[in-house]
Amino acid sequence: MSWRTFIRSHAHLIATADFFTTEIWTACGLVTHYTLFVIDTATRRVHIAGTTTHPTSEWMEQIARNLTDCQDGFLTAKRFLIIDRDALFSPGFKAILENSGVEILLTSHRAPNMNAFAERFVRSIKSECLSQMVFVGQASLDRAIAEYVAHYHEERSHQGIGNQIVSGTAPQRVGEIEVKERLGGLLNYYHRRAA
Repeated sequence: MSWRTFIRSHAHLIATADFFTTEIWTACGLVTHYTLFVIDTATRRVHIAGTTTHPTSEWMEQIARNLTDCQDGFLTAKRFLIIDRDALFSPGFKAILENSGVEILLTSHRAPNMNAFAERFVRSIKSECLSQMVFVGQASLDRAIAEYVAHYHEERSHQGIGNQIVSGTAPQRVGEIEVKERLGGLLNYYHRRAA
């Protein structure tokens, strides 16, 4: 079975994960922050697992426990997790996921198309939001990421799911057109006012 066929056939059981980095001004100068996110390949729903300056093995193991929590873990109904071969995905992280029934699928070396959903999200959040801002402290980064993810889920249409909105809300067909802003107008969304 080809990779593309596997993804299409099992999309409802697959999630992908990756990191993106952001430079933040602090009292000590520029500091790199690592953000781990997970995306559901069927619905394109994104979950920000966490942001840290030092993604240690212990931090990754706690993230794995959070993702597989039986009550509200993002990977509860998933069978596969696609990740790249980054050393940040520690053996402890992988072991916790596999013990919870989530099979780890590693991408081939230098094959970003094998994790295309995650790569596309990184490109989107960087070009539409993070590259347009200067961050001072982690709180400003966390706020920007939360606003972007809300925009991504509730306002932005996605070609991969038939130009639908991730949250599943159908756009109104009647009413005056308004603009909704996020992050001081950096993100704009046009919608119809309720009649």
